[in-house]
Amino acid sequence: MTLGRYRADLHIHSCLSPCGELTMSPRAIVGRAREVGLDIIAVCDHNAAENAEAAMRAAGGTGLTVLPGMEIVSAEEVHVLALFDAMDDVRPVLEAVHRGLPDGGPKKAYAEDQVLVNEADEVTGFHPFFLMGATELTVHEIVDLIHAHGGLAVAAHYDRGSFSVISQLGFIPPDLAFDALEVFSPAGAAETGLPSIPPPGYPLVRFSDAHRPEEIGSRQTGFLLASPTLGEVRKALAGLGGRRILAP
Repeated sequence: MTLGRYRADLHIHSCLSPCGELTMSPRAIVGRAREVGLDIIAVCDHNAAENAEAAMRAAGGTGLTVLPGMEIVSAEEVHVLALFDAMDDVRPVLEAVHRGLPDGGPKKAYAEDQVLVNEADEVTGFHPFFLMGATELTVHEIVDLIHAHGGLAVAAHYDRGSFSVISQLGFIPPDLAFDALEVFSPAGAAETGLPSIPPPGYPLVRFSDAHRPEEIGSRQTGFLLASPTLGEVRKALAGLGGRRILAP
């Protein structure tokens, strides 16, 4: 078995996220990811995954691996990255998240900023839910839901002063089974005013949280893997079989 180096950015928003630029179409994301030399990406829109499937189709035959994902907002307003191998794994999680989302009200102001796009960059509609809202699911329920459907649960932007597990809860509960912490600075929780060194036992990864094409790949993590799959990333996070993180 030969292990190879893979460059990954597993936190990219599309134009489906209200905070993502309209230029972040699935085809544009794939094009930019290839331009900057990425091997694996994940499209993780707020509380949604529909554009991830279009990005997977847009990447067909390019050599770029696109993993479907979501950035789920818990009832405590903790952001959690949910990463999967296939859309069939995402769909039951997506259904559970949408059952817990608010409808109407604030959604109307964001409706035209929640764009559903196919692999040919054609607009197919607008998302019916307000995607920036918190769900009714607790962070523990979200992590358990992700794991129940074979996904990886990553604490999004751990070292930010808002919408991170450390900013919202003040600590990581010992029974909260994150697979990794996404950090933006090598020092850890630099923006929170809390201890700057993440707790031991959690692998650290760095991804872009891109909302504009030029941000894709601006933060990335290198992995030593046998193939560009979520299963291999899981092994690298656990340090199994020679797989490992190269550049957190």
